[in-house]
Amino acid sequence: MSDPTPFRPFETHLDEGAALSILRAATEGAEDGELFLERRRSEMLLFDDGRVRTASYDAAEGFGLRAVKGEVAGYAHSTEISEAALRRASETARLAIGAGGGMMAAAPKGTNARLYTDADPMAGAEFGVKLDTLAEIDAYARALDPRVVQVSASMAASHQEVEILRPEGGRVRDVRPMVRLNVSIIVEENGRRESGSAGGGGRIGLARLMGRAHWEGIAREALRIAVVNLSAVPAPAGVMDVVLGPGWPGILLHEAVGHGLEGDFNRKKQSAFAGLMGQRVAAPGVTVLDDGTIPDRRGSISVDDEGTPSARNVLIEDGILVGYMQDRQSARLMGVAPTGNGRRESYAHAPMARMTNTYMLGGDADPAGILADLKDGIYAVGFGGGQVDITNGKFVFSCTEAYRVKNGVVGAPVKGATLIGDGATALQQIRAIGNDMALDPGMGNCGKAGQWVPVGVGQPTLMIGGLTVGGSAA
Repeated sequence: MSDPTPFRPFETHLDEGAALSILRAATEGAEDGELFLERRRSEMLLFDDGRVRTASYDAAEGFGLRAVKGEVAGYAHSTEISEAALRRASETARLAIGAGGGMMAAAPKGTNARLYTDADPMAGAEFGVKLDTLAEIDAYARALDPRVVQVSASMAASHQEVEILRPEGGRVRDVRPMVRLNVSIIVEENGRRESGSAGGGGRIGLARLMGRAHWEGIAREALRIAVVNLSAVPAPAGVMDVVLGPGWPGILLHEAVGHGLEGDFNRKKQSAFAGLMGQRVAAPGVTVLDDGTIPDRRGSISVDDEGTPSARNVLIEDGILVGYMQDRQSARLMGVAPTGNGRRESYAHAPMARMTNTYMLGGDADPAGILADLKDGIYAVGFGGGQVDITNGKFVFSCTEAYRVKNGVVGAPVKGATLIGDGATALQQIRAIGNDMALDPGMGNCGKAGQWVPVGVGQPTLMIGGLTVGGSAA
């Protein structure tokens, strides 16, 4: 479904002058604040085991009003976009400011950047065509291999329109598409079942994912992973060197290191990287960026949810910590500039420092040579879930596709491998950086303080020394 009528809240719901007056009253004596208005429409289709399991469409709109002074922020939101609701929200948010006394921070700089289309990603294909495409994927996947016993194919799209009104009178608008196509396959052989998944997307139209050449490749990749796992042996256990493949394995970097480089955690000294600015935190050659300016990428944003333009921010340069990701509040309190990383899940959530597309730059090593140098370890190319303790950077990640390597020879796939370590130590123990940096296919979601936002990750092939591998092999 699609609605061709643009979201124009100051034409259909509110008088801009009245809204600005209410916002200024809420933020009088504050140091920052904004009115964030949003309309989001989304749909999700799931074709599972030969039939339609889910066909959903959702539409929501509302606003959030924030007033900030020092470490304190007052926030109120409503699904009703009206002057009466705005006045009630203003009174609530105002409570956090008290007597005021603050000076309003400088407004974000403007931008004309357009990193993605503003067209509705759900338009261009009727509901029936989308269902037919999912049914074709199901039939194609089953015909690829007689061992296929179950196929799940899903298609999701959303269209987010936001308006941000600032107390000084500035207005920012952004229209953000998002799509994703995913295929999961279960195979069975001699009573053993294994699964594989593949997919991705970005800030593009859904039609770009529905082409047969595109989804055939996704189905074949999901099948390949499932078949690999059919022959997997129990993973070894112990401390060993690990080679990580390019692209999606950057999720380990995102979790183990990325969160620790967000400004609010460092402002509150909750991060393992707090107080280390200008010091060596990684091996020479390691350069880590957070870049929200890559066109069409899942984690990209033309402006963040405070109105600051996104940027290409260097966090670690040649092993030295040189920057954090900042929202406006943390940047002001730490005496630095905002970096365009103030993000929120929706109008019902206050913004905070969040990642966009976080990745490590490539080096000059040949990936095949890196593997050839691995004497006794694991080659991990796919990851599932993981857990991280932000205060010390300790992580545990499960591998969905990994191989045993001895004397540079890639051997049997292994099942049940987990990687255990801490981000700060892992960065120091990077021994080789490949020249094949790649971004993930567009499937990342990041959770923080109960909020979820889309993100991207990436890295080249890496060798990390001395990680603990958890497995079940004797």
